[in-house]
Amino acid sequence: MPTAGIDTGCGLPDLKAMTNAAKARAACLIGWPAAHSRSPLIHHHWLRTLGIEGGYSIEAVPPEGFADFLLRLSARGFVGANVTIPHKERALALSEPDAQARAVGAANTLWYADGELRSTNTDVEGFINNLDACAAGWDGIDDALVVGAGGSARAVVFGLLERGIKHVHLANRTFERAQALADQFGPQIHPTPWADIGDLLPRAGLLVNTTSLGMYRQPALKVDVGRLPSHAVVADLVYVPLETPLLAAAKARGLKTADGLGMLLHQAVRGFELWFGRRPQVTAELRALVEADLRGA
Repeated sequence: MPTAGIDTGCGLPDLKAMTNAAKARAACLIGWPAAHSRSPLIHHHWLRTLGIEGGYSIEAVPPEGFADFLLRLSARGFVGANVTIPHKERALALSEPDAQARAVGAANTLWYADGELRSTNTDVEGFINNLDACAAGWDGIDDALVVGAGGSARAVVFGLLERGIKHVHLANRTFERAQALADQFGPQIHPTPWADIGDLLPRAGLLVNTTSLGMYRQPALKVDVGRLPSHAVVADLVYVPLETPLLAAAKARGLKTADGLGMLLHQAVRGFELWFGRRPQVTAELRALVEADLRGA
């Protein structure tokens, strides 16, 4: 944001405009690579809609420069940041994380409080709030089936346990990774061999895909949604394509669904509020804007 050279039309600088520009807040996305992110589109829409003078930029930072970048984050003019691959674990170690970030083992949102760099993982509320928006009452279930055991699965599992889901079955191609998550989160998590997914479907009130299966140029997740109960909800964290084969099959069956784009939008809300002081809304207008951008990519 320029802070000088603002002309009043009388050849004199507009001091009020200069002061407002100087106070404009800015946040960024730190990743390597990061150019593909839709976060600037989302945050600039909210800044414009809420009439807030501020900015949001992409900062491509290699792993060897990440610690120094965080150390100088405020000096660079940023009040906070999003963090994406491959920096999420380092961000956790270089900040003061909350319970969500510690449980997930990664941080994706940074901000300052009392001069200290704090961190959280908003994938948790992104997933849960998207489910609430798409399938109200989904948490009346007893059993959920989560496919995958990576970082996204950790956020999903944490959110499900917070909402009181009694049994979370976790299926992963490498069983040991599912077992490791169960060891971390406790007896409500049931590690499941990949081959047993089909046997769990009839009792699963919620099916969540946290893997890359179904993503553009990736094979589909082969699950027979016809074996799910009629009240089941199907969620897929993939958002390219917007409708994965899994979601298409669930919709054809008449099941409620929650897609990855919805999670992307909802996970951005808290960061914006922390940085700019206003809580934005995930609206149909915003979704249409990002959908159009994704289709044009």
